[in-house]
Amino acid sequence: MKILTLLALLSPAPDTYTWPQALEAIRQVETGGEPREGLGAIGDGGNALGPFQIWKPYWIDAGIKGRQYREVLNDRALSELVVTRYMRRYAPNALRRLQASQGSLKDLEKISRIHNGGPRGHLKSATLGYWQRVRGYINAP
Repeated sequence: MKILTLLALLSPAPDTYTWPQALEAIRQVETGGEPREGLGAIGDGGNALGPFQIWKPYWIDAGIKGRQYREVLNDRALSELVVTRYMRRYAPNALRRLQASQGSLKDLEKISRIHNGGPRGHLKSATLGYWQRVRGYINAP
């Protein structure tokens, strides 16, 4: 009985979402059909690298020190760190809630649209279709 109670406390409520769920849904949209879960994936004419299709300006904004941009091509942990740092800069409250397993659907939408459209991507109508694709991987109502 104690194990079930502990699991219930650690599991997010049905209306909440986690940072790993958000990352996986974005990765699925970006490189879900690629072998090796997107490792080695190159898109957008060579401008987007790795599982999350990270562009160099995104990398720069993330502020990763001591590493090289091209490393995201084959390093999922580094790619996830880049996305996390980018969101810490441009969507800190949404990131914080998702990392605490208390993210809302609006938080998922914001980070997805920023990932796709840049720092103000959540305000651009051009990112709505991207959000709908991410939402499909979240299985949100």
